[in-house]
Amino acid sequence: MAASTPLLKDELDIVIPTIRNLDFLEMWRPFFQPYHLIIVQDGDPSKTIKVPDGFDYELYNRNDINKILGPKANCISFKDSACRCFGYMVSKKKYIFTIDDDCFVAKDPSGKEINALAQHIKNLLCPSTPFFFNTLYDPFREGTDFVRGYPFSLREGVPTAVSHGLWLNIPDYDAPTQLVKPRERNTRYVDAVMTIPKGTLFPMCGMNLAFDRELIGPAMYFGLMGDGQPIGRYDDMWAGWCIKVICDHLGLGVKTGLPYIWHSKASNPFVNLKKEYKGIYWQEELIPFFQSVTLPKDCTTVQKCYVELSKQVKAKLGKVDDYFNKLADAMVTWIDAWDELNPSGASAKLPNGAAK
Repeated sequence: MAASTPLLKDELDIVIPTIRNLDFLEMWRPFFQPYHLIIVQDGDPSKTIKVPDGFDYELYNRNDINKILGPKANCISFKDSACRCFGYMVSKKKYIFTIDDDCFVAKDPSGKEINALAQHIKNLLCPSTPFFFNTLYDPFREGTDFVRGYPFSLREGVPTAVSHGLWLNIPDYDAPTQLVKPRERNTRYVDAVMTIPKGTLFPMCGMNLAFDRELIGPAMYFGLMGDGQPIGRYDDMWAGWCIKVICDHLGLGVKTGLPYIWHSKASNPFVNLKKEYKGIYWQEELIPFFQSVTLPKDCTTVQKCYVELSKQVKAKLGKVDDYFNKLADAMVTWIDAWDELNPSGASAKLPNGAAK
């Protein structure tokens, strides 16, 4: 039987941030090879990153980022996986899947290899149900439905903007938890996908994540982290809080659960503690801020929402630490750079900027 064309083959880019050779792609070959990869090389730009043969990819290092963005390049983090969001910006596709280079193919309880990308695509192509919780989780999955008592007026659902996957083996813990439970491994495979309810924030992990770039792309900014910044390991968290507030405002859905990947190695908890230290304190003020954010009705696009959010970050979080004034400015720079590389209209969606 001839193999069927992979789903969204020409509509999805895979974005990978890295500082090393991408041997891990070998095991993903059956699932990733048909797709285009965008590799964002962090660290020393003079180092050559080896990519296994047979993959269709473009690679950007720090010199490329500086060349493409000019003075606006200062909004892209250096020496931190937050640099991946540059890949979101230069992509010309509708969907993005991003994965870390220490994430391997996981197996489901029957021993079958999990095609994480295919599951993310399923999640994104099915509606979300953020306004009313379904106790059988995702009602659009095969073998399930809306339960008795679920309002019929809400059963159409809303478009899904984000699909957040999970990890077997090394869980995504913060440094204090890592230090207390150094040997803990996640062996629980929960066969569920659910919509995160409206008004509920969540910790978004960027190592196994997919999203609809057209619906939410401009808000997927991973902040200022790493080199020269007082904080690290909050890049995906920051993006997650921003996208959730904006998705709630625009009536879009965020799903979490399947697919699982196998997270192969734990990062050093002492190094992590140094990066997270300030964030652990600041978070206690950040979360109430995001829980109480309201966006005006005239914020009808992601860009408008994001610029408005940046103003509120400056007004309310600037007094927590001057870092948030810098971050608010970088959020605006990011939107300017996004709009420059992605002019609105059909021409933005065509390769090489060719207009229809």
